[in-house]
Amino acid sequence: MIKPHRTVGFLLYLCLIYLISVLADEPTHSITSFSSLPANFFFFDDTESAIYHDGNEANVYVSQDEGRSWKQAEDLPKNRVVMVIHHPRNNRRAFALTTGKTHYRTDNRGKTWSSFEVPAQPAMVPWPLSFHADPKKDGYILYQGTVCTGSGWGSVCHDETYYTKDAFGDTPKLLLSETTRCQFAHSSPDFKHEAHEDLIYCVAFDTSTTTGGHAISSSRLFSSTDFFNEVKNVEDLGIGRNAKGVIAFAIVAKFAVVAMKDLSPGNHGDMVLYVSVDTKTWAKAQFPHASSAKLRENAYTIVESTTHSLAVDVVLQDQGSIGTLFVSNSNGTYFVESLKDTNRNEMGFVDFEKIYGIDGIGMSNVVANAQEVEGRRAQKQLKSVITFDDGSSWAPIKAPSTDNEGHRICDPVDTDTCSLHFHSVTTPHNFGRIFSSPAPGIVMAVGSVGEYLRPYEDCDTFLSTDAGVTWQMIRKDAHKYEFGDQGSILVVINDEDSVDTIRYSLDLGKTWQSYKMDVKLRARALTTLPDSTSQKFILLGQVARKDQSNTIGRVVVVHLDFSKTRQRKCEESDFEKWYVRPAKTECLMGHKQWYKRRKADANCYVGDKYVDPIEHEENCPCTDEDFECDYNFVRDGKDCVPVGPEPIPAGVCTGDPNQMYSGSSGFRKIPGNTCEKGVEKDAPVEKKCSQAQPKEGDVIHQTFKFPSKIIQNAYFKESTTILVLLADHSVWQSHNEGYTWKQLEPDYRFLAFYHHKYTPDRAYLITNTQAYFYTTDFGRSWNILDAPTPPNTFGAQVLQFHPTSDNLIWVGNRDCTDGQGDKCHAEAQYTRNHGRRWDLVENYVRNCAWTKDTELETDPNEIICESYRDKKGAQPVARTNNPMELVVGTNFFANKKKIFEEVVGFAKFSEFLIVAELQGRSLDLQVSLDGARFASGMFPPSMHPETHAYTVLESSTKSLFLHMTMSEDPFWGNILKSNSNGTYFGLSVENVNRNGNGYVDFEKMIGLDGIALINIVSNTREATLSGQKHLQSRITHNDGSTWKPLTPPALDSQGNPYKCTSTKCALHIHGYTERRDPRATYSSPSIVGLIMAVGNVGETLAPYKESDTFLSRDAGFTWQEVHKDAHLWEFGDSGSILVMANDEDPTDHILFSTDEGANWREYQFSDEKLRIISIMTVPMDTSRRFILIGHHPSSSASIAIHVDFSALTSKRCELSIDDPGHDDFELWSPSSERPERCLFGRQTLYHRRRRDRNCIVGDQPKVAERVVDTCPCADVDFECEFNHIKDENDKCVLVPGTTPLPSDDSCKNGEEYWYERTEYRLIPYSSCTGGLRPDRGTPHMCPGFKGHGFFFWFFVLCAPFGFTAFVAYYYYRRSGLARGTIRLPGDTRSAYGNDTGVISTLLSVPWFLIGIAGVAWEWTTSRIENMRFRSRRGYRDLPIDEDAQVLRFEDED
Repeated sequence: MIKPHRTVGFLLYLCLIYLISVLADEPTHSITSFSSLPANFFFFDDTESAIYHDGNEANVYVSQDEGRSWKQAEDLPKNRVVMVIHHPRNNRRAFALTTGKTHYRTDNRGKTWSSFEVPAQPAMVPWPLSFHADPKKDGYILYQGTVCTGSGWGSVCHDETYYTKDAFGDTPKLLLSETTRCQFAHSSPDFKHEAHEDLIYCVAFDTSTTTGGHAISSSRLFSSTDFFNEVKNVEDLGIGRNAKGVIAFAIVAKFAVVAMKDLSPGNHGDMVLYVSVDTKTWAKAQFPHASSAKLRENAYTIVESTTHSLAVDVVLQDQGSIGTLFVSNSNGTYFVESLKDTNRNEMGFVDFEKIYGIDGIGMSNVVANAQEVEGRRAQKQLKSVITFDDGSSWAPIKAPSTDNEGHRICDPVDTDTCSLHFHSVTTPHNFGRIFSSPAPGIVMAVGSVGEYLRPYEDCDTFLSTDAGVTWQMIRKDAHKYEFGDQGSILVVINDEDSVDTIRYSLDLGKTWQSYKMDVKLRARALTTLPDSTSQKFILLGQVARKDQSNTIGRVVVVHLDFSKTRQRKCEESDFEKWYVRPAKTECLMGHKQWYKRRKADANCYVGDKYVDPIEHEENCPCTDEDFECDYNFVRDGKDCVPVGPEPIPAGVCTGDPNQMYSGSSGFRKIPGNTCEKGVEKDAPVEKKCSQAQPKEGDVIHQTFKFPSKIIQNAYFKESTTILVLLADHSVWQSHNEGYTWKQLEPDYRFLAFYHHKYTPDRAYLITNTQAYFYTTDFGRSWNILDAPTPPNTFGAQVLQFHPTSDNLIWVGNRDCTDGQGDKCHAEAQYTRNHGRRWDLVENYVRNCAWTKDTELETDPNEIICESYRDKKGAQPVARTNNPMELVVGTNFFANKKKIFEEVVGFAKFSEFLIVAELQGRSLDLQVSLDGARFASGMFPPSMHPETHAYTVLESSTKSLFLHMTMSEDPFWGNILKSNSNGTYFGLSVENVNRNGNGYVDFEKMIGLDGIALINIVSNTREATLSGQKHLQSRITHNDGSTWKPLTPPALDSQGNPYKCTSTKCALHIHGYTERRDPRATYSSPSIVGLIMAVGNVGETLAPYKESDTFLSRDAGFTWQEVHKDAHLWEFGDSGSILVMANDEDPTDHILFSTDEGANWREYQFSDEKLRIISIMTVPMDTSRRFILIGHHPSSSASIAIHVDFSALTSKRCELSIDDPGHDDFELWSPSSERPERCLFGRQTLYHRRRRDRNCIVGDQPKVAERVVDTCPCADVDFECEFNHIKDENDKCVLVPGTTPLPSDDSCKNGEEYWYERTEYRLIPYSSCTGGLRPDRGTPHMCPGFKGHGFFFWFFVLCAPFGFTAFVAYYYYRRSGLARGTIRLPGDTRSAYGNDTGVISTLLSVPWFLIGIAGVAWEWTTSRIENMRFRSRRGYRDLPIDEDAQVLRFEDED
């Protein structure tokens, strides 16, 4: 029973509510007409003042009452203003820029304007002004202008940056010339650091120009703390003088980001990002796809990022409108893949937006049919996805089950066909953010329900009031929308037709009311104050001609006022506490987040104008997600493992190895994370001092015993992570060069692993089932997928790789049981999305591969297969009556064509595709440079491959080297060398040693082209009878044109003369055919000129165990014996450390040298002797850590000993490119030891560490070789032409009974003359000019051009300039640099006149290989054991025996 006085009170309350509702009125509006849509429109922050810049008229209009009334700015010159920029820290100040040198400033929000002068007209960049973030220094402004010399077409322009400390109240002073961007380090409140308050960064050129163009290598990042008056630093970004080619600089959230072109040798100008969070240290951003995610200009976008992570969208595929989103760790350096196949447009805008003010929630669009878009340029089918955990996981957006009228749409449980999809950033339909505003949790969007996103005109309008967790359709058709009064007012207007009615809701979309305006318009924008706290809105529209009048013009601004729609201001009881995110992801960065928000049914207005919603946080207990790897630790699955011994303060460990110290657990709390208690993963742990970093001068080691024998091992290229496969089918991994080891996936049995040929961070573990594991981040994480078939047992490589890293070919068994069956055969399938979907290539194949290679330029979608003609029954494992055809298919084998009836096989090598074609018992060599057109190889008489087996050796100097076997067992043969297109082969050297497997004693020196070592058989007559070969070594320094014996040292390593003293004595070394591990090369990619080998001084090569160890520092011209007995060796730290281990008997120690073999020291690694079988380090030989692989003499189980020389010295080698001779490096040339000054027509100098300098080279980038002179052609630049050989006088003569090649008169390269062919040809790799030209016979004038007269040449030479001028003007108008166009965020222009297309989209949104050649099953493990080193550098073997096949493997470039 209700008491009387309470009844009366309740009735009075109802009367009051009724009275308020009666008094509540409709919105009101006012209309102002303009002649054009605005080029810029903005409110001064937290004020009612607004600016409307008409770009066509170049006039400025000002409103002081939230857009209700407008008037033209009286103090500004009419038709002169091209840009208006508001001050981001001072809400009273803005700047109006003209095309000249006089500009204007307002200090009272546009009421009045004052002029100021600058020395240069504004640069044509999006933002020529840059501001200081400190409110006390709001007058500190940088101005970028353009200065030109000359006039008209002959003018030369460059940009300069000026500075003012009083907002142009003083005279602007020159900051720096030749700039492309300058910015205060303190220009963003989020970028917190302790740098000097006046620190300025500038991207600028270190050279001036007289042409308007710059070499990109001259662009650097400069810094200064005194406005470049006396302090002008070049930021080295931690990489020294190689920090050049800077494209862009930006500050994003708490990160400073530099985009730079990688101009180091071996790269192709790919982009790299360097990131800093403190302005002191810069780190290269590491992407998990490395080479596959190569950043290219206009192919990456830094999207809206948080204060604790950086988000970058990268184009990985050929199609530039599909990307992959990566999210960084807290310091912006290590990225993980967040979302694949993101939708982008051609301008680099990405469909990705975070919900404003809400941590961790964002929405994105993905291309569902990315494969079809990439392959067939199909129309995109877009799907929308949402994340609630900052990109760690993504899910479809749950659709409402009914529309706004209550009709059922579909079943939202089936998210494949019934989910919600939205139009996003790539199709912007309003000012500002697409989905959300400062109104907490309220999100609106235009989209559709179904399988994919429909066109904009077929979409409807949707609302979420819980930050995207649930949605409702609020209106049919697409609408523009806006939020007001902290979300208590929602306004929409139809965006498909001209209308005169708006609709609004005062209860968070539950009910909607309409309001009719006095004008029918096509809505172009709907906006309000930036903080969405006002009850007033601005509608911008275009009016059709029939609806215009004297007072209604072509463009109108409608001011909408909703202040009278509610009479009561909200009280505390009208608000509720609203928690962000669903419960399972409630905590992010260690806390929950909530806002105070007006209840949906509260009939009141918030009214807190200019007051942003206050974010509240409640800390959560710590969980695993709140921690990341500590410094000097790397992620290994869920663990963080040390990269090596842990650095500790001096004095903590005093020498006792059993002493303990308190060290890092490997984890640290993510900076900025606020979690409390809970999991304490960062608590220090007690560790033995033996695990700590040793004091300087010490060497340490760590021993690990494997349970079985290692049968395969390899590093990830460009990484410290190594994989090993054991004979017990287990795979082990170490992230820290063998310091610690971890078994991968113990529940699976592995047959082999592959490293991706082109993408160094990818590897694949092949099991004995269809399951396989892959990594895209150097083994930090492994993911399982199902292959379409189990791995094949026919000897084919299971996985084939493509330069586009997601493209794979899998060759597996079909219809097989334990590798057998009546229909058992090999089947090839391909994927274009890294195994998510597989499509059939061909059945009954022996090998399928992509024709595209790094240097082999073919159709990237072409596949080539060795395929049996008769596709039935069980596939043969040897040659039968069923011929092996060679089939090429374009469009991913959809359009296939047989190109050869019967082949032995094919192989790719550098720029050559080589096919061994069978014609009966005849074998032809077919060579292609494009995968489509083939030419038959032509050989000297008596050396045709139809009667000989051959091995393709190497191609790095634009020629193919081929070994032709000329004997029966024992084997030797001749090395032939081709012309530049691989079709004509001439004799280079005879009687070169070969073994029974087809491998040849031939090895080129790494890093120095044209130098190679071979062993020849000196007793061919006797060997034919006795079967015993006597070998002698030879070396060439001119790419095989001449071969010479190796010059022996005068004394041995003990200072004694050698017993052999006759002129027949030479140095002979053991070659490729005797190596246990083919990766143990003579030379290293990181130490130019250095060679190590095992051999002897004598007339012929002695047995291995009777040999000693030798070294050359000058590319094989001179040699010294460095130690008695045969040793294994390895190069470390670019030659600053050399390591050897006895290779004749078990040993307990190694030898090391820090002066390239002049002196050696011992280090004992074990109390008992082990048989060392290999020494390993990282592939580029740049580390001071080594792994010794060995075993006890009584056991086959492998032991890995990690030996660390890092603490031998702490001194870093200094390199001065500009002042050589005064640093730790020397300039060395192979020419210094040769009679000829030049090699391949040029004299080249290389930087290498001085022998006597004990310092660490480290991972500083290798300096490019310096070509100091191009030389006249000389005898050494020529070799014998086809069918010619050298006689006893070293002259080229025609082989008796043969005919020379006809002369080439094609003039295909535009030559003025062609020459008759002679006995000589120029070595293809030579760049000599002029001088001796014995390759040129009688000259003949080329036809075609000399007969043209003046008018022909006038049109050819002059007309293109006129066309270019027209095109330049067209793009000027289209680019937004001409007046009257709306400039989109991210518009910029190239600063590199000599480098087209250099446009960075940084911030373009406002905000090797040792693999198994074939994989078999467990019952054929021994076969794998025998095949594991098929992947040898520089070899293809093409025998013609009963089981002829091509020996395949990948180059370990």
